[in-house]
Amino acid sequence: MIKFIIKYKAFLIGLVITRVLTLILLAKGVILIDNDEILTNVLGFLIYWILISVFIHRLQFFKDNLKTVIKIIGLILFLIGVLIVDSNSDVKDNPITILVLIVFYITFTYVILPKFFTKYKWIILGVYGTSFALFLYYRLFSESFEVYEQQKSELFLLFLVPIPVLICLWLYEQWKWVQNLKAEKSQTELSLLRTQINPHFFFNTLNNLYALTVKNSKQAPEVILKLSDMMRYTIYEGEKEVVLLLDEINYLENYIELHKIRYKKSVEITFDHDIDTSLKIAPLLYIILLENAFKHGVETLAENALIHMSLYEKGDFIHFEIENNFDPNERKESNGIGLQNLKRRLSLLYKDKHELLVESTNNSYKTSLKISKHA
Repeated sequence: MIKFIIKYKAFLIGLVITRVLTLILLAKGVILIDNDEILTNVLGFLIYWILISVFIHRLQFFKDNLKTVIKIIGLILFLIGVLIVDSNSDVKDNPITILVLIVFYITFTYVILPKFFTKYKWIILGVYGTSFALFLYYRLFSESFEVYEQQKSELFLLFLVPIPVLICLWLYEQWKWVQNLKAEKSQTELSLLRTQINPHFFFNTLNNLYALTVKNSKQAPEVILKLSDMMRYTIYEGEKEVVLLLDEINYLENYIELHKIRYKKSVEITFDHDIDTSLKIAPLLYIILLENAFKHGVETLAENALIHMSLYEKGDFIHFEIENNFDPNERKESNGIGLQNLKRRLSLLYKDKHELLVESTNNSYKTSLKISKHA
């Protein structure tokens, strides 16, 4: 709330300036206010308050655009002239004066907010045009001026309509701008987080591949094919919002197979997936948990290392569970960048439609990730 007030403090300043100017103009006799015409007084005050406030709010813009300032000064002088002429006129509620004032408001809006006016010009012109047409009809074609006077308050209410309409349109533009800003920020963060997927795996695999080719191993072509598939998936599929669960499963299985080739020791790895593989999910979420299982589990153990994974659906959620053991004496403290990366991506992609639980004992580590199928 405080940030909002600071950002739009110009409207508070404009309120004070408008009130002071009103008192000065009253004292000088430039304007006359009928205390019985409450609606007209409120309407006039609101219009000038908004115009002055918007001018202050866009002050930096005017400093950088001298031609615009000259136009505004010309419009204000023109308005003052119209008000002086009207105050000395015997014609009450002169239609010409009303029309000139409408033209002034529309022109002023265009000068200050050209893009906004251009985007909503037909709405602005339509609302003001309709209001003036109805006023003109009753002002000129009523049975008598007395009959018009009886309907005057309702007619001038028509000129109050454009104000909330313009305010709502402007607020909508601000809301849309904020939402776009948030979306752009989220997309930027997601792109950055995707690039943080551990590249060491690929380098290690390339080193292993080099060793296999030197030995003329029959496994080399298989490793090349699997590595190629994984790189393609990471680079191209990883940029998509969602992928088939089948593709994600294949990616994990390729990762596991390449690690089996890498290790000389025996590692017990199971991956059960009894699930509809046509379901869709954000890419490259599970790989972070699997990487952690190898890095902080398998690599700390000389023997009897294990990784148990399961992927299944229950109700409206996709469940992924992974458990690994580790040597507490060999386990190194980690800054947890991968897990923090995952948590941030989940909060951006699934917000309150996911649940990540981590359990750690003396020699085992279990992580459960639950994601809504309808997110």
